[in-house]
Amino acid sequence: MGRHRPLGRRQGRLKPLASTETGDDMTRKAPTLGELEGRYTDMLGFTPPKIAKRLKLGLRVDPPLVAALEDWRIAALTPDALDQKTVQLMSFAILLTQTSEAAANHGRAAIKAGASLEELHAAAGIAALFRGVAAFNLAGEILDGLFPETP
Repeated sequence: MGRHRPLGRRQGRLKPLASTETGDDMTRKAPTLGELEGRYTDMLGFTPPKIAKRLKLGLRVDPPLVAALEDWRIAALTPDALDQKTVQLMSFAILLTQTSEAAANHGRAAIKAGASLEELHAAAGIAALFRGVAAFNLAGEILDGLFPETP
């Protein structure tokens, strides 16, 4: 089975936005809002409003912290060992066990990476095993919105 190459880049790490190497020094360069939002757009197709607000505030208050957290996030979500479909299915299931509405974003990212309704539903079933019916109810609501019935 072929691997998905996320975001048009090598499966592994993206270049960190938090620093730029110049000679022997390491200088901190604050990422732009556009650079950070671009990572979400590449993965999800858009930047969720709640995340956009967090990024905008964080860049105003503590740009190095926001850059470090976003570099950590993208490193965790683009491992060499897993393709994007698997990463997003896992993220979807994990977030369902927390009954987090963020599961919807990772459901969208899983679809973008090639996941089917059946694969997402199976991931929801695994989440339900560990969280209970609340996770499966949330999954039903999310999947119904992502895969609306056509007349």
